[in-house]
Amino acid sequence: MVAWLRRWGISFASLAGGLLTLFVFRRGLPRVSWIVGYLLLLWLLVAMLVQVRDTLAGSEKRTHRLVLTATEYTIQTLYHGVLLFLLPAYWAAATLSSPNAIFLAVLIVLALLATFDPWYQALVHPRPWAGYIFFLVAMFGALNLALPLIGVPPFAALLIAAWLAVVALTPAVCRARGWRWRSGVTVTSLVGLVVAAAAGLRPIVIPPAPLFVAQAGLGWTVATIDSLEPIAGAIHAADLRERGLVAYTAIYAPAGLRQAVEHVWRQDGHALDVVRLTPVEGGRREGFRTFSRKTAFPADPVGRWTVDVMTGHGQLIGRVRFRVVP
Repeated sequence: MVAWLRRWGISFASLAGGLLTLFVFRRGLPRVSWIVGYLLLLWLLVAMLVQVRDTLAGSEKRTHRLVLTATEYTIQTLYHGVLLFLLPAYWAAATLSSPNAIFLAVLIVLALLATFDPWYQALVHPRPWAGYIFFLVAMFGALNLALPLIGVPPFAALLIAAWLAVVALTPAVCRARGWRWRSGVTVTSLVGLVVAAAAGLRPIVIPPAPLFVAQAGLGWTVATIDSLEPIAGAIHAADLRERGLVAYTAIYAPAGLRQAVEHVWRQDGHALDVVRLTPVEGGRREGFRTFSRKTAFPADPVGRWTVDVMTGHGQLIGRVRFRVVP
């Protein structure tokens, strides 16, 4: 029992603390200052470790080995803290039935690895490249979340975060290739542009944190949104043609952010209508209310329908589902 506690005790205590953090902060967003402070400290420690890892690892002095171990453990702790900051916001922003759930899954896996010391030591410590994956994901995820909190639109934040995350690897690249800083910055800047362009071509794979759908629903077409009659269960095709539908969504965005949004109506995955809505104005606790009406449906509307809430650049904020039966 004592041996088990020595090996796993701290990890489970860390997991319990992480879950408590998620519970406490599940309704809020992390502060920009905390994120920036974490990232600066993480970058400085990783840059220092890159420069001294080989020297300390090959040293026979006990103090050198202790310094290396302490530095690596501090970096692991910072990864753990950053990922826990990110998880509530990305959990709220992700749509589990869409491609952006993959990024959320990556965050969860990395957070668990950073939590359990034996796993981290076995999988990451012997492989420096694995540590750089942690670094890239943590840096990108944090910047992608932090920039919209100061008013940068999510799509621009996605591109900037992708570029900066790659450029932040400059110390590691210079050390590995023996390059001067000018050469390293040039190469990482160019690679960062390629990565940012790739992210811009498929923005749907990244949740648009900190935006998320705070409330959503369907109702029959009525005079005003305030008199919306909610719908529960499957919808009959005859009722659909006769009454039409309203998709209602309340979108949360941070104060100072203005974001173009649209509703994309799909039948069995095929887009039929794109309705551009009033741009979201951030800062409302209950979310910015938007809605779209649809009265023209196909001759055969039977099937599974979704109303995708999208940003103007193709990031998926949320999804409303319903089923039409004969």
